[in-house]
Amino acid sequence: MKHSFKIALLAGIGLGAISTASQAQVDEVTLSVVGSLSGLPLYRQFEEPFWTKTLPEVSGGKISVEMTAFNQLGSNGSDVYRLLGDGVFDVGMTVFDYTVADAPELEALDVPLVALTAEEMKAAVDAARPWVADSMRERFNSHLLAIAPFPPQVVFCRGEVNSLDDIRGKRIRGSGRMTTQFIEALGGEGVNLAFGEVPGALQNGVIDCAITGAGSGYSAGWWESSSHLLVIPLGGWDPVGTAVNLDRWESLSEETRQLITEQVKTNFEDPAWADAQGALERDIACLSGGECAAGAPGDMTIVYASDEDMQTALTALKERVLPDWAARAGADWVKRWNETVGEVVGIEIAAN
Repeated sequence: MKHSFKIALLAGIGLGAISTASQAQVDEVTLSVVGSLSGLPLYRQFEEPFWTKTLPEVSGGKISVEMTAFNQLGSNGSDVYRLLGDGVFDVGMTVFDYTVADAPELEALDVPLVALTAEEMKAAVDAARPWVADSMRERFNSHLLAIAPFPPQVVFCRGEVNSLDDIRGKRIRGSGRMTTQFIEALGGEGVNLAFGEVPGALQNGVIDCAITGAGSGYSAGWWESSSHLLVIPLGGWDPVGTAVNLDRWESLSEETRQLITEQVKTNFEDPAWADAQGALERDIACLSGGECAAGAPGDMTIVYASDEDMQTALTALKERVLPDWAARAGADWVKRWNETVGEVVGIEIAAN
C-alpha cells in the first residue's frame, strides 16, 4: 500500500516467546496492518502494542509489522474489509457495524441490550464466531483472527435527559445501522455521522445526542459538548473484527499461522475482553468528576436506565428492530443466529 510506515522492531526472548527451534520454522515476513480508530483505547492499549511489539518479539524478529489506523488513511471504516479482501493490506480491523452494507448478517453480532456485561457479550460473540468467520471468508476473502470489544455504547446528550422517554424527538447519532433503527423505534431521529464529526455537531446543535462507548467519548472529548450520559447500551458493544487477507494467510507456513493464531488470542483478544469488564465503571468516573487515571475528569450528569426504560427498549428491539434485520439478512442467517447468539441470550427471531 502507498503509505509511509515507521515501526520499531523488537526482537528477542520474552512475552511468551516461542522456542528457537519453533522460531526457525516461522516465515520471515512483513505484514501491513490497518487498525481501528487511532485515538481510542482499543487501538492504543491493545491493537498497536500487540502488532508492533508483541508479535515481532515472540517471533524472534522474523515477523515485522507496518501499521496505521483506518482513520489515519482517511477512511471511515466501512471500506476496510473490502480493501482487505482485495489485498491492499494484509490485516485489517474495523467495527462490524460499519460493514453491514456489504454483509447485513454481521449487524446481528451486536444486538443492543442482549448483553449487559462483558461476560455476557463474550459468550454471545463466542457462540457467533463460526458464522462470523464464514461471512468474512465469503464476503471479504478474509480469515477471521479475533473479535474484540469496545465498551458498551451509551448515550451522550447536550441537554437534560432523565429517562429513555426523553430521547423522543431528539436527533441522535447512532453507532451503526441497527442502532439507528433502534433510535427511531424509540421515537428519536437517527442520524448517520462520522465519529470525528460528533463533538462539533453536539456543540453546534446539529444533533442532540450521540451514541458511543463511554471511554471512546471521553477520549474524543464528547463530554465537553454534552451534559448528560444515559447509561443504557442502546448501541450494544460495537465489536471490532480483526481479519487477514485469505490469500496472504494461506501463503504463510503452518507454523507461522499457528503462532499468529495463538498470540492473537493470548496477547490481544483475551486481554481486551478482560479489560472491558471494568471499563464502563472507570470511564463513567472519568466523565463525571471521579478518579480518572486517563486525564482530567469531566462533569457530566449520569442517568441510569430504569426497569421501565429497559422493558420499553426490549419491546422495540423484539417487535421492530430484529424483524427488520431478519428480512434483510435472510432465513439462513436468521437460523444460524437463533442457534448460536439466540440460544445464549434467550431470544428467537422469526424468519420471514
